[in-house]
Amino acid sequence: MKCFPIIPLWIIIPISIIFIVYSIFSKKIDFISITIIILLFIINLRIMIPNNNIDNDLNNLNVLFVLDNTISMQALDYDGKNTRMSGVVEDSKHIINKLYGANFSLICFDNNAKVVIPYTRDVNSIINGFNNIMPIQDLYAKGSSLNMPYNTIKDYLKKSKEKNNFNILFFISDGEITNNEKLRNYYDISDMLDDGAVLGYGSNKGGYMKSTTDSSDNKYIIDNSSNNKAISKIDESNLKRLANDLNIDYIHMNKKNNIEDKLSEIKYRINKKDYSSNKSNYNDIYYIFVVPLFILLIIDFDRIRRILI
Repeated sequence: MKCFPIIPLWIIIPISIIFIVYSIFSKKIDFISITIIILLFIINLRIMIPNNNIDNDLNNLNVLFVLDNTISMQALDYDGKNTRMSGVVEDSKHIINKLYGANFSLICFDNNAKVVIPYTRDVNSIINGFNNIMPIQDLYAKGSSLNMPYNTIKDYLKKSKEKNNFNILFFISDGEITNNEKLRNYYDISDMLDDGAVLGYGSNKGGYMKSTTDSSDNKYIIDNSSNNKAISKIDESNLKRLANDLNIDYIHMNKKNNIEDKLSEIKYRINKKDYSSNKSNYNDIYYIFVVPLFILLIIDFDRIRRILI
């Protein structure tokens, strides 16, 4: 329990004492007025109790998800038969629940990169952001490039770092580059990060990709060079190089448990440092005293009205 007085105590205490003493030494002790003064004093104290639903050490933790939403993330090789993106959504929800209380944000990239969800502590908002991700139609896809989100990430993290927050990045991709670009150096961004991981999705065997334009069950993306179904495979060399540039870990996400050690490490580091805020860790309880105060004010008003009449 903590107090965050609205009016400083050195002002409100003498005033309260004067009114109470006056009531006591008047011809008739006014219990209603004394109770009103006490309730006003308590409300002014702004008593707050700990918010047990939020991890107090995560208030100034910023968790940025950068999500590859290119066609290859629809490849059917997550857990044997599901799309990579379905695995991303479930694993991301798990991360959000484990780091509940932090600020979450989501950047997606395909042909372009954009901030889909700005930093928020509204868990439903960030989860809905993942649930509502729509893959780009294959007719408009221009190939995969891990370079696409570089400027967006850099500009976004720069603003966050200026606020002295603890910045975590989860870069989610299969590592494929299909537009003949070379992976650029991400080293400049590493200084803005405190921790995180590059999360790799996909398999070395690879998987077919269903068309995102034609919803037919048997309609797959075709490799024009062979006229067969196109296969997408994870490129761990790109993902590991990216992780090395960012100075964070690389984790192959073929199952949810692979992220557990990293999440425990992040929470341990946060607990060692004071990134907690003050009031955001507590809930106001002043409203509990407002109800009886309101009732007493009505009674007192009616009493004064009767005297005047």
